[in-house]
This record gives sequence, C-alpha cells and structure tokens, in this order.
Amino acid sequence: PARYFDTKTTEPISFFLSGLEELLAWQPNSNDEFNVSAVPLAERQPPLHSRRPRTLVCHDMNGGYLEDRFIQGSATRNPYVFYHWRYIDIFVYFSHHTVTIPPVVWTNAAHRNGVSVLGTFITEWTDGQKLCEAFLAGGEEAYGAVAEQLARIAQHYRFDGWLVNIENTLSAAAVGNLPLFLRDLTARVHGAVPGGLVIWYDSVLKDGTLRWQNELNDENRIFFDACDGLFTNYNWKEEQLERTHRLAGPRQNDVYVGVDVFARGDVIGGGFDTDKSLRLIRQYGLSAAIFAPGWVYEHLGKENFLQNENRFWGLLAEYLPTHSICTLPLTTSFSLGMGTSTFLDGKNEESGPWYDLSAQDIQPLYAELQGRLSTNCCLQDAWCGGSSLQLQGTIPPGEERVAVRLFSLQMPAPPKLFLTLLYKLEGPQPDDFTVSLEVTTWDSGTCLEGNPTSLPEPNGRHYPRFLPAPPPGLAKLLAACHRGSHGWTSRCYELELQDCSLRDLSVIVSRQQPSLEETSFSCLLGEVRVLDTASVTASPPQVHSVMASQLWWQ
Repeated sequence: PARYFDTKTTEPISFFLSGLEELLAWQPNSNDEFNVSAVPLAERQPPLHSRRPRTLVCHDMNGGYLEDRFIQGSATRNPYVFYHWRYIDIFVYFSHHTVTIPPVVWTNAAHRNGVSVLGTFITEWTDGQKLCEAFLAGGEEAYGAVAEQLARIAQHYRFDGWLVNIENTLSAAAVGNLPLFLRDLTARVHGAVPGGLVIWYDSVLKDGTLRWQNELNDENRIFFDACDGLFTNYNWKEEQLERTHRLAGPRQNDVYVGVDVFARGDVIGGGFDTDKSLRLIRQYGLSAAIFAPGWVYEHLGKENFLQNENRFWGLLAEYLPTHSICTLPLTTSFSLGMGTSTFLDGKNEESGPWYDLSAQDIQPLYAELQGRLSTNCCLQDAWCGGSSLQLQGTIPPGEERVAVRLFSLQMPAPPKLFLTLLYKLEGPQPDDFTVSLEVTTWDSGTCLEGNPTSLPEPNGRHYPRFLPAPPPGLAKLLAACHRGSHGWTSRCYELELQDCSLRDLSVIVSRQQPSLEETSFSCLLGEVRVLDTASVTASPPQVHSVMASQLWWQ
C-alpha cells in the first residue's frame, strides 16, 4: 500500500493522516510496524517535569516528510540533521497535514538522547472549520473519539504526545467543547504514554475568534489550564512576557514563548540574533519554543551546514539548560546519522552519501571557548558510522593541558568502571600531545577513590588508571584496548570509586613537554565508552523466539 511503502523503491516510509475520516478509521496494521519507534525514551537528569525553564524545538521544513520519511535510510547528499539534543527538552515535528505522525527516525534519535517527541494535530482555513464543527460541536462522543485515536496513535508508534493547533474560527458550540476536548486528550495521553504531553498553540480565543495573542492572558488561559503547556505566537514584546510570567504563576515553565528563527513579522531576534529573544524569555523564567531552526540549512545553504549549525547553537548555549546522562553503559561513536562514507573499525568500508537518523549516536555537549576551543563534526574520518568528533584548540603558554567536557553525568558511581577511548591526533606534530579521560564527581565528604595508589585531587577530579590489556574475561568486549588501527589509538582504563556520584566526563589533551609557547592541537574522537564492570561481566540475557516479518527479496 502506497501509504506505507514508497511507490518507486518499495521501501517502508513514514506517513501522515489527512482529515477526520482517516484519523477515525486508523487502526494498527502489520504494514506499519516499521513506523514503531525501537528506542525507548532515555532517562535524563533533571527530569522533563522539573522546575526549570525548558527548550522546545519545532521542526518545520518544506512541508515535512522529506528524505526523513525513509525509515531504513536513503542515499541523500548533505541532508538536514539535528544533534544538539543535550540543549533541548522537547522536539515537535510540524507539518500542515491534519495528523502529523513524527517520522520514526526522529523519534529514535531524540529518544536515544533523552528528548521527548510530539506530533502535530492541526486544523486551518475553511476545511479546518468544517472539521472542527464535525468533532467539537458534536459533543462528548465525537470529541472523545478523536482524543482516543490521537492517544492510541502516540502509544502505538511510541512517541510522546501532541501539539494541538486550531487555526480557524470556531462556533460557540465548538469552542465551548474545546477545553473539554483538551482535558480529555491530555488525560488519555497521560494514561497511554508514560511522561506524555499535550501542548496548545496560541491561536483561537475563548469566544471562538482566531486572534494570536503572543502571550498568556484571560482570552486563552482556559486552554492553558486544560493541558500541559502553551506555545505562544512569535510577535511578542517584553511587557507581554512580564504579564505572562505574572499570570502563569507556578506554571511559568509550562509557557513556551515562540521564537521564529526566520524572523517573520515584528519580532525580536531571529537568525544569528536568536539569542536576543532567548535572553529576554529567560529573564522572566519562561520556557522557549524555537520554531524552524532549519533556517540554518534552508537559508544559509547545505554546503557549510555543520559549521553554521554549531555557530547557531553555540550562540544560544548560555540560555539553554542542558540535561545529563543518568544511566550506564554510555557508549558513542559520535555518528550524526549521516555521512559521505561508512566507516567500520577506522576503515572506510563504503564511499557514498547516506542518511539515517535512527543510526545517530548519543550526542555530546558541543563545547566552545571563544578562540581557544571548538568542537565540530568530522565527516572525512571516523572509527564507526559516518563521523567523528573533532576537537580543535590551543594550549595557552605555560599551561600543560586543556580539558574538553563531553558529557554531564548525574548518577551514583558503581564501585568499578571500565572506560575506553579511541582517538587520532592530527596536525604536523601529533607526537607532541597525549590524550586521556577525566571523570569528575560531585563534592561529598564520603567519596573516595578505591585504588589507594592514586589520590584524587580535592575538587573531585579522577584520572582513570590506564590498562595495557583488558582484564581476563573481558578480552572480547574490551578488544578496543589494543585494536587501534588505520591511524587510531586505542586506550582502556579502570576507575574504582566508593560512595561517589558521577558529574562529568571530559577528554584531556596534554603537551608532552612544558612550553612557554601557545600550542595548537587537533584531535578526532572515534569512540568513548563508560561501562559498569558488574553489568559487563554478567552474562547477557538469552534471546528467545525471534520473529522476522515483511521480508522482501529482490
């Protein structure tokens, strides 16, 4: 069927639903199993619902369902990817179809990085008005059926909820039932999806007229009170932020103030000045909804996309609270889910473009220090997948090393950790530098390093002990300890801790010789792993009754 499979290639594709009939007729179907997310939402700290301002990204690009609709990837050159997951909390996939089911590749990539994913339910223009009359003016049975279907769809495809966008005027009967519909939908989504969310877009008012308010006020508050949050329109001024802050009270983090990166209309900021809007939004303790950050790709072009993307998010970083990893194992090859080649064990196995966000790895923090350090994605060389992480910077005169924070962590440290690192030093004198890992722990009077030969520094910095060879019993898993090849260096470490809580994982680049000169370095990271020894040595669970379906032979 054309809804589920591409007519040209027969490959499985992600899809949307058009109109009320398609929504009400939807049933799970063996053809759409490809569309079910295979990656559960990773735990994170602090949790999404904690009391701090959040960041939502609303992805709207050329009508949606572009190359990202190909569930098993495509040979796309210079595709759009998003990878600053550590800096955002919610990802909305937006299109103008009635029911936008997020392409499963986006749900997989976001979930792997601890970010919730919402689809969009939208009605607009005259057709939207008719659709709303049919289900809202029809009473509890009619709107309950729509709420039930939307909750079932999110549960079936394993994404996390909905943005609801009613962009047409409503009759008195329809608008009277709208808050009841929102309450019903929110309750059903909460029941069907752990951590589920329903967010309302600032459009229709309580009397049914369509007039964007650019704030939370008495005209739209009834809808905010009926769901998990409000996404405001983009043409706000500072006094509206102040009023919103006052009216939202303890729910100020549930107001997502809209920022259009394309800067359409009378807006503050946009483009590379988006930080101006965020600075104001955060002054009032409100959450932010960054609309169409694909501007970087669409407006500035595909050629230097990765550099421009890092610049765009780097300018916003100080206004984006990050979230930490709180479970082990942590393992990543930094792949973006795209490439110009496919690498395995440092070897270029296949040249040619590919794009598959489901294959994107856990993404790090993209650390920047003006003029001193930059973290970039390198497509030219990788250990595994399509890209590696490139650290470039300088070690200042008289200093011996520079630390680059890769991940913030927040979890109790197991008694014993194994860590592995694969790297490649570039540049004219790679032998001038060494590369190693540093683990920091949160300050506590009880935290001790278990290995008595190495005393930690008082500020909770620990330097894991280098292992020339893996311990017996782990040789297979930790083959990385001595498998560096194709110019990659491999390192294996061990760290014993007592009563500690993990805080950061950093890479240290050090000079071999002290120097009064400033020294530039460039280093590729190919893979980092942090493993809890106890769970690594335990035998893995047995797999039973494997089924294969939807086989297509060519």
